[in-house]
Amino acid sequence: QVQLVESGGGLVQPGGSLRLSCAASGSIFSIQDMAWYRQAPGKQRELVARITSGSSTNYADSVKGRFTISRDNAKITAYLQMNSLKPEDTAVYYCNAYIVARGNIGYVNNYWGQGTQVTVSS
Repeated sequence: QVQLVESGGGLVQPGGSLRLSCAASGSIFSIQDMAWYRQAPGKQRELVARITSGSSTNYADSVKGRFTISRDNAKITAYLQMNSLKPEDTAVYYCNAYIVARGNIGYVNNYWGQGTQVTVSS
């Protein structure tokens, strides 16, 4: 079974930095787009950043210039480097990916990680 597992969340002061990781595992044939979403209490889930298989990226306006998404295809892992963190960045951050599993060639499935909490507070 294909899984996505996030790590790297925690408590950080405003202006600080965190690096989130999203590791994929299982019988994977290929990975297409990978993305980070976040959801704050009482808020809708929103797209934070996306990276394609060709490494093109896009970001939410609220994080442009502060966050950087990247991927390591050999490790089947995506990262989110978060700098200059603000209290409004506080949320549960979720990894999302489109993956073709071995044994299911020709079908693209969407997967979600379990989420990791990021809290920005002094």
